[in-house]
Parts: sequence; structure tokens; C-alpha cells
Amino acid sequence: MQYNSLNSQLTFFQKIKNFDFILLTCILFLGIISVFSMYSTDGGEILFHTKSHIIKFLIFFPMMVVLSFLNIRVWHYFSYIFYVVVLGFLIWVSLYGVKASGSQRWINLYFINLQPSELMKIAIITCLAKYYHRVAFDRVNTLQSVMVVLIILILPIMLVTTQPDLGTSILIAVSGLVVIWLAGLNIKFFIYSFTIILISLPFVISLLKPYQKLRILTFIDPGRDPLGAGYQIIQSKIAVGSGGITGKGFLKGTQSYLEFLPEKHTDFIFTLFAEEHGLIGSFSLLLVYITIIYRIVKIGSISRSYFAKLYCYGFGSSIFFYVTVNMSMVLGLLPIVGSPLPIMSYGGSSLLATMIGFAIVMSAKINHKQLIA
Repeated sequence: MQYNSLNSQLTFFQKIKNFDFILLTCILFLGIISVFSMYSTDGGEILFHTKSHIIKFLIFFPMMVVLSFLNIRVWHYFSYIFYVVVLGFLIWVSLYGVKASGSQRWINLYFINLQPSELMKIAIITCLAKYYHRVAFDRVNTLQSVMVVLIILILPIMLVTTQPDLGTSILIAVSGLVVIWLAGLNIKFFIYSFTIILISLPFVISLLKPYQKLRILTFIDPGRDPLGAGYQIIQSKIAVGSGGITGKGFLKGTQSYLEFLPEKHTDFIFTLFAEEHGLIGSFSLLLVYITIIYRIVKIGSISRSYFAKLYCYGFGSSIFFYVTVNMSMVLGLLPIVGSPLPIMSYGGSSLLATMIGFAIVMSAKINHKQLIA
């Protein structure tokens, strides 16, 4: 395998100079905000969630910086291996995974309960980006090419769905489909797929777990079971609305402190933040995410390698989708699907996957002149 040597012999200081410090600052800023938010979920004390989140961020953020120094061609070279390894983890989870709350999603590594499905959100993007990097543009829409990408996409989705984790499987599907669309797959394939999904929807709904059906019904009418299935989303909307324009103040969120809001440290961390900091704080947080997405897309636009372009556009689109789904979910605009808010939500696997994703983006920025043959 031969690579163009342009920009492959950068010195350490040249690599530092090529860092995207705006993106790095935004990531660090989000990390700091997440620590304070986690401190608030623990009732203004440094308890389990706060300690764990601080430790993981202090490990994964420097790890992200170190991995950024890898040449983008290294990420390209190991993309298929990364995908296969994570796919192997998913198979292991289905056989021997740790069970909790009726789900089997984790591998016990002693220092962390690893959730491989979170890593697959990144692995699927790198794998498809490498595949399309090798495929001539006029062959993207051939039956052989379409079948290959369908296999790459469907295998992890099926494994994650059986855990069961419908929300994460949808996010993995979207991450992959974004790359496929950006690579130039004919829109007719998306139309055909959408038509098939609509036709098979009654059958798919019949296969859903009872709690998944309940989430859909609760989304349509939260008031049908206000003390049961609808309780979480009703309390979330009350908390967000009670924050007003300026919020109730740090550590002063009544919905959170009086324990009306379940799962406030994970998927509903934005609810707690919105109650304490109001519309102004929420808009400011959203602005940080918008800046991050803009920087990722900009890095993709200046990258010379097609792999780096596809990866950055795919990862940037995924971050946009994760943020949109999470915020829409806690506001009652979408059903609850278990989508963490990147960096903000508690969860080691999610944070690890996100930091690996940012490391590849930073590598693309440092080596933006690098061509991959």
C-alpha cells in the first residue's frame, strides 16, 4: 500500500500549529460544563456520578489529544479492523454481555463497563468512509457496491437491536446512511428503502418490546399515563419550561433537587441544564455544539483525502443528529429513544467513542494536506 508522502513528515511543532484550537477549546468547555452539571445531579456534592465523570474525562480528553497526532492514513489503514473488532464485541455482548435493567449491552472490563454499540457509531463511519475511498465514483451505484454497504450497515444494527437497544441501532443506521448519501448513492435507493420501511411498519411495530410500544404511545399522548410511562417526559417539559429566560440558577433546579426528574445524569442532562440556566444558557450550549459541528465540516472541506472528507462530514452530521434527537426527546418533540447528549451525558462508553471520533477529526486537520492513494 503506497501513500503520498506530502505532509506525512510533519514535525511535532508543525502538528501543534495545525491543531484546530477552536474545536479543542469547545470540547474542553463542554467537558467543564458537563462536570458542573454532573455535580448538580449529585445534589451539590462530589458523589459517584461526578467522581466517575471527572476521572473519565481526565483520561479520555488527553487520550483524544494524543491520538490526534496519528497520521490520518493510520486511521484509514485500521478502519476495517476497527469495525471488525467492534462487531466482534457486539457478538460477545449477545453471548456473554452484562445484563442490567432488562438489557444486555455491556462488557465488563473491570475499569469500565464497555458498551460496544457506542463505539460502533464511530466504527461504521470510518469503515464506510474507507470503503468509498476505494470505490470509483461510477461504481457507487452498482448492485455489488450497494450490497456490500448494506451488509456493513445491517450486521451491527441487527446485533444492537437484539440487546435490545432500538435507539442506538437507529443512531448507528443514521451515521452510516449519512456517509452512504454523501458518497453519492442514487436517491432512488433511499426512496425504495423508505417505501419498504413504510410497508413493513405494522410488522416492525408488532416485533417491538412492550416498553418500546409504550414509548411511542406516550410520545403521542404523554397524559395517558402521567404517573407511569408519561411521567418522565412530563416532568422534563415542566423543568425546561420552569427555567424561563435566565434559569433558576446553578444548584437551584427544583425539579431536579426534589427528585421529580428521573435519569437526569444521562439522557436528561439537558433538562437539568435548561432548568438551571434557562433559555439563554440553553442557547449558549447549543451555540457551542453548532461551533463544533461547523469546525468539523470545515476540516472536512479542506482535507485533501476523500477518506478524511467523508469521515468529517459523516461525523459532523452524526453529532448534529445526536444533539437534535436528545434535545427534541427531552422537549417531547420525539419519543424517548435513549440518545445521550455528546460529552454532557454521563456514560464512559459514549464519552470514549466521542473522544475517538474527535481524535480522527483532529488528525484530519493536522494532516489536511495528506493524500491517501
